[in-house]
Amino acid sequence: MNDVERAVSCFKSGFCCSQAIFSTYAPRFGVDRDMALKIATGFCGGMGRMGKTCGAVSGSFMLIGLKYGRTTVEDEEAKEKTYRLVREFAEKFKSRNGTIVCNDLLDCDISTPEGHQLAEEKNLFDTLCPKLVQDAAEIVEEML
Repeated sequence: MNDVERAVSCFKSGFCCSQAIFSTYAPRFGVDRDMALKIATGFCGGMGRMGKTCGAVSGSFMLIGLKYGRTTVEDEEAKEKTYRLVREFAEKFKSRNGTIVCNDLLDCDISTPEGHQLAEEKNLFDTLCPKLVQDAAEIVEEML
């Protein structure tokens, strides 16, 4: 099983999109899986189920930072490279899915009980979300 498949499998096992992406790749950069799962939890469902930036996208942004981010204030080059790669990731994800916004991807507002229920009734968490995790994993894998 490759890392893209591992990320999708992690999601399908019950972890959320940001956890699936971040915990699959973070160990490459010295963050153990359990810590990665904890760190990524708040980014699930478009930032704490607010339906904002897709968790698979947020998890990918964190990975880009882990690899390319700056560790000193003076390292403007690393900061700018990270920003550029985050924008590049976002554009690639948008080209596949039209947006990086969770509610727009799901076509319902999961921040409300009614919207979340609608997403469950449409089976989006079992059908659309695994595809989004796969897309994010494929893109981030190219970039790491």
